[in-house]
Amino acid sequence: MPNVLSVTLLDNRDSFTYNLAEEFAVRGAQIEVIRHEATARRVLAQATRPGGPRLLVISPGPGTPSGAGCCLEVVRGALGRVPLFGVCLGHQALVEATGGTVARAPEAVHGKAVSIGHDGKPPFNGLPSPMPAGRYHSLVATALPAELELAAEADGIVMAVRHRHAPAIGVQFHPESVLTPEGGRLIGNVIAWAIHAGR
Repeated sequence: MPNVLSVTLLDNRDSFTYNLAEEFAVRGAQIEVIRHEATARRVLAQATRPGGPRLLVISPGPGTPSGAGCCLEVVRGALGRVPLFGVCLGHQALVEATGGTVARAPEAVHGKAVSIGHDGKPPFNGLPSPMPAGRYHSLVATALPAELELAAEADGIVMAVRHRHAPAIGVQFHPESVLTPEGGRLIGNVIAWAIHAGR
């Protein structure tokens, strides 16, 4: 089926990884989960296989992007080759891989709903702004490179970015969390965006 999205999910050893995988699966995507201990070459080979639309998802995880196995190398190698969606640590990896800065947040937040304002472009198309979103992180993007545009923020903190030239999006919050009521619709938007971007 040409419009079934094949998702390669890079697991940064996070307890939310399979919740995230389930959100894609219930919306018709086919999922393959690969741990970040794999080689970047293996992950990229899987994510860029020919045949049908594809999406590379970079999961949340503990620690920093540079300490998350092959994560940064995968993000750098994927840009412009396959649509990419980063969540939490995956979002931070997109920022760092493109030359931005990630540092300690003013306040570590683990399991808190905040109100985020967004620009209404994918993956936020059709979603209310502001909208509640679940935050679980102690690192934040503190400087964005020229290649990334700000897509959402909360209280001056970057909550989402979008690459200006490649199909790549990062969200700092967790769309799969119960603290993000619109998360299912956002995942649906990501699927539609990835299918369109892969044409």
